[in-house]
Amino acid sequence: MTDQSAPDERGAPRLTTREAAELLGVKPETVYAYVSRGQLSSARAAGGRGSTFDADEVRALARRSGRRDTSPAGSDLAFRTGITLIEGDRCFFRGVDATELARRYSYEEVAEWLWTGELRPGARFTAAAGTLAAARRTVGALPAHSGSTDRLRVAVTAAAATDPLRFDLSPEAVLSSARSLIPTLVGALPTLGDPEEAGGGSLARELWSRLTAEPADAPSLAVLNAALALLIDHDLAASTLAARVAASARAHPYAVVSAGLGVLEGPLHGAASGLAHRMLREAVDRGSAVPVVADHLRTGRRVPGLGHRLYRGEDPRATALFALLEDVPQAAGALAAAREVVGTTARHAPLHANIDLALAVLSVSRGMPADAGETVFAVSRTAGWIAHALEEYGERPLRIRPSGQYTGPRPPQPLPGLRTTP
Repeated sequence: MTDQSAPDERGAPRLTTREAAELLGVKPETVYAYVSRGQLSSARAAGGRGSTFDADEVRALARRSGRRDTSPAGSDLAFRTGITLIEGDRCFFRGVDATELARRYSYEEVAEWLWTGELRPGARFTAAAGTLAAARRTVGALPAHSGSTDRLRVAVTAAAATDPLRFDLSPEAVLSSARSLIPTLVGALPTLGDPEEAGGGSLARELWSRLTAEPADAPSLAVLNAALALLIDHDLAASTLAARVAASARAHPYAVVSAGLGVLEGPLHGAASGLAHRMLREAVDRGSAVPVVADHLRTGRRVPGLGHRLYRGEDPRATALFALLEDVPQAAGALAAAREVVGTTARHAPLHANIDLALAVLSVSRGMPADAGETVFAVSRTAGWIAHALEEYGERPLRIRPSGQYTGPRPPQPLPGLRTTP
């Protein structure tokens, strides 16, 4: 006898096992595997025969998994997270609009919210003296041409080596490590501006002098702080997935961050802001974005800083930063160039600004290098990787184990012989 669908206590319809399987495009047994792995919740059907499932929950899982699940029973390719929701062209951190959080609170306060679900007014992160000294020595040994991500990767490794308790994966220990690691990453970067501006304040102020030699002002610091807060997390981006895989194997938090940094450096992820910076710099120098956009289109290159697969309209994080950049007098020229880039490209494709273009306005207008956006991204997202690690440490170990689809020659094949030179 099959289970019967019936409305729940709210009057919302529930699905039978067969209906849920059809919607997901899987076998009924796989539906119960989802339940055992915590990806779906179920309730006993009326009369105690079979199970029923929340229709909205099943549809959400179908969207995340692309309808079809070809992974083995022990592998999770879509899983629950209570950290970030992207819905209706908006981004929410633990249910709260991310742009509102970024406008109202410091990066450190938003990080604490992401980690614990509690707000800690006035939160500040402090690097351990010995850890910071080790990170600075190690970073100082790198060649002068090393990029910021090179320095951050080395700083993470140095920080891990100084922490004998790094294998303690309790939430308290992980958060203690994170609150020290993030300011260590910033403090290990070389100072470009006045050394006196590099200490005694928020993380945004600490980072400012590592990004530019120009003096900080309140409006610019507000933009940088908001960028740090907005970039903390963005659901399961490529680097975050790598971080969760590492955490699933019970890697310590420093190794989790290293995994994230390794992926972040790709030109389609964290390094994308550098492409937007160079494009916008050229538009400002030439006095118009039109020929710059035309050059990109003529050579078949995509125009950087535009479009995002998760948003139909403008990236809400970019919208928030553009609004703050209006209060930065030095940003007027770059801001106008960015708008011209969007307007010119819109004649050919319905693309909207993303956060990389907004970061480029800040970096171009305040004398920052091309990789400044990548630096901001990496420092900020460290908190997000830690948040996902905390979540993953509470799950079944090694649950993220997809299987390969073998396309090589079928066995048995003859044993290869050694080639002899004539």
